[in-house]
Amino acid sequence: MSLNLHLLRLFAAVAKTGSFSRAADILHISQPAISKGVRDFELQVGCRLLDRTPKGVRTTREGAALTRHAETLFAAERAAEDELQALRNLDSGSLRIGASTTIATYMIPEYLGIFHRAFPGIDLHVVSANTSDIAALMLAHEIEIALVEGPVEDESLVSEAWRTDVMGLIAAPDHRFATAQGPIQGPIQAPIDFRLLENEILIMREPGSGTREVVAQALAAHRIEPQRTLEIGSTEAIKQAVAAGVGVAIVSMATIDDQVKLGKLKVIPIKGVHIERMLWQLKSPGRLEVPAAVAFDGIVRETHGTQAGPRKPAVKAPRTDPAPKPRRARS
Repeated sequence: MSLNLHLLRLFAAVAKTGSFSRAADILHISQPAISKGVRDFELQVGCRLLDRTPKGVRTTREGAALTRHAETLFAAERAAEDELQALRNLDSGSLRIGASTTIATYMIPEYLGIFHRAFPGIDLHVVSANTSDIAALMLAHEIEIALVEGPVEDESLVSEAWRTDVMGLIAAPDHRFATAQGPIQGPIQAPIDFRLLENEILIMREPGSGTREVVAQALAAHRIEPQRTLEIGSTEAIKQAVAAGVGVAIVSMATIDDQVKLGKLKVIPIKGVHIERMLWQLKSPGRLEVPAAVAFDGIVRETHGTQAGPRKPAVKAPRTDPAPKPRRARS
């Protein structure tokens, strides 16, 4: 049996006020209408809920039990209304953000700070995972914002380009790549031939990572097959392994600034090769975006737009996607 919530509301008003007339005044309906509604409700639930007396009405045992549930139900209704109102006004509520590991660690903290200063009442929740996991969370409606590094092949999602990320080859300061100097005097790093990577241990991210996908595309475009690879599921751990001399890696340039300044890593230029990728924001078509998500999206795009400068033309490995415009992923 499904309770008629309209009739439950009429009954709860009578039970609370102890009077049909006062309940009618509160609900702004006629007394005969509320009396009929309560009678219909009693027929629906199959028992008497109110005892009518000369001094008014009082709940039966069944009516008292139902009143308690009605109070809980309507309190939840008011809470939902309050939360929706707060979300519309960006005064309170929460925003769930999912980002690929590199983006979550190195790129969005600045955006989080800007958003928090503008909307301090909104609680921010950030999930860091690889690209495929973030796509799954977006499909499950467990996050409102999804920022990823690599292509996502799913017809239920649309990818929108939001910024370009430059990738670079890194090595330890005493690695043979790093000790070669340029043709002119001074500590200028000499570019290497990309094919030299075939004789190195290339440290890569795990399958499902956008970074791994872009590196694999760059290697395939130049027909390079490293004889040995090492898989590590964290950019931070990859950088530590490279600094320790375990191997070399191709990572986002946004992730290495501190280690390069401290002299723990060196960036190795590659002759005739410039690797960059498009970073993507995943959208779910037809899904209503909450105001907090709209506001965060605006900050991400506006902030990047003010910081982005012109890029030098260069020979590139294939992009993650050749056209930086909204597209529907293919299955």
